[in-house]
Amino acid sequence: MEILVISNGHGEDVIAVSIAEALRQFPEITKISALPLVGKGYAYEKANIPIIGTVKTMPSGGFNQDIKQMGRDLNDGLLTLTYHQYQIIKQWGKNGGKILAVGDILPLLFAWLSGGEFAFVGTAKSEYYLRDETGWLASTSLLERWLGSMYFPWERWLMNRSACCGVFVRDSLTAKILGEFSIPVYDLGNPMMDHFSVNPSLTFPPETEPLIILLLPGSRMPEAQNNWQLILQAVDSIKAVFSQRSLLFLAAITPSFNSIPFQEDLVDNSWQKEWINTYNLSIPDEQGILFSREQERLIISQQAYQTCLQLSHIGIAMAGTATEQFVGLGKPVISFPGNGPQFTQKFAQNQTRLLGCSVTLVDRPQEVGHTLTQLIKDPKKLKNIADNGQKRLGKPGAAQRIANCVVNECFN
Repeated sequence: MEILVISNGHGEDVIAVSIAEALRQFPEITKISALPLVGKGYAYEKANIPIIGTVKTMPSGGFNQDIKQMGRDLNDGLLTLTYHQYQIIKQWGKNGGKILAVGDILPLLFAWLSGGEFAFVGTAKSEYYLRDETGWLASTSLLERWLGSMYFPWERWLMNRSACCGVFVRDSLTAKILGEFSIPVYDLGNPMMDHFSVNPSLTFPPETEPLIILLLPGSRMPEAQNNWQLILQAVDSIKAVFSQRSLLFLAAITPSFNSIPFQEDLVDNSWQKEWINTYNLSIPDEQGILFSREQERLIISQQAYQTCLQLSHIGIAMAGTATEQFVGLGKPVISFPGNGPQFTQKFAQNQTRLLGCSVTLVDRPQEVGHTLTQLIKDPKKLKNIADNGQKRLGKPGAAQRIANCVVNECFN
């Protein structure tokens, strides 16, 4: 059996790679190839999964928000690229190969156009955007209710084609709703949590121990730099209400970023650079950079992302996937809107709907300190947040479960 994995975006590539690596363990699979529809597919290269066809990074980075960005992509050969990718996928289906589509409607549509059998992993959409277990959210419009699902009728039509052998969604609620439309849906969890150790309980440390706070400015520049400056205002608001307490901030910065501008912003805010080995904390990052200010310590880490998330008690986040993963660990997040282009007011509101009670959205960074004090005093809410994380993101091991199902049920 030969499988072509297609995906559209860096986050989708990472999830696709985790499933592809699990598929490699099956002797029935004789060949696995990949075709990233957006970007150059570095995640596939790193995992030694061969890429077929043409790949290219567009000026928008695949994050089209307006006509101007679309125009730049078109001028840079978007239509030609898309046609070449379609030809590759069509030929794969014609030769009897199977397709695993990961992402949204674009890979789903291409998989159907291949003419061959395919399975779909829906990473972007969740019914939690529109409803929870008790019913519709107040923010859900009459049109959205009439359409019946976060997945539009044309997406459901594609999932209902006979060539579609299985649909894997990110949570149980979404699986339940799609099942009502007779779609071959499986509820096997979210691969996003596969490399984490999930402990569905949360307790804050006693006041004699440092409170560890995660800082997530996002993964796109220059937006992440602007978000960082807002996050430092939130840090100041926390200092104001925890003036007598030891605080440790863990800043998980994307490895590809130059950390110097982030360090300069800290110095401008009265932080002093220290030797990293003067602080006793087991972060596996030899390049970690330690800063101090009175009772506070702050570590910039670009090589210990997973450890930073596991160690932290609460997150101050202006990110996408990283915020979801932290919530999946059963931990609370406080966020506030930035200036975009990604983490805007609308994005933050949508993320709050997706992740439920785990995210507290405030209007300004200056409100974070007071909000944090309220959270710590509310053990019932913390218990709900811990339970909610696993409900919304699922248990680790999803990639292996999906791979088993793809081989033994979908393409059997």
